[in-house]
Amino acid sequence: MNLLTGEYNNTIDDKGRLSFPAKLRTAIPGNVLMVTKGSDNCLWLFTSDEWENFQSKMMANASPLKGKSMQVVRHFIAPAQMVEFDKNGRLSIPQSLREYAGLSKDCTVLGVAKFIELWDAAAYKKYNEESEQSFRDAAEEFSDINF
Repeated sequence: MNLLTGEYNNTIDDKGRLSFPAKLRTAIPGNVLMVTKGSDNCLWLFTSDEWENFQSKMMANASPLKGKSMQVVRHFIAPAQMVEFDKNGRLSIPQSLREYAGLSKDCTVLGVAKFIELWDAAAYKKYNEESEQSFRDAAEEFSDINF
């Protein structure tokens, strides 16, 4: 599988169709992605294989008798929907997921190696500004990575 990387600024129209970056689209096998709620009020998009891997691991560690694990399952697994590229390379993002992520016209699409994040552009900018210090702190945890 090709790594899904890059940051792209794209638009979503009034019908919820996202103009999807061509560079990412060519790295995706098939014509579909699974889209679900992510963390930090963005959406996560997975190829079929990566979705199967993600949800299998999550379900293997979840129990319907454990409230916290079911909260996580309900957040990530339950709202997931399959979306197909149209002939113009756009994805129709379901309204409930658009509302969750607060998607307006301008969006930021991030390739994060094995999945894609979809953000409202203004929300992503605000997230970056507000999380700069916690990013620096988190980066310290990677101090054993050498080049």
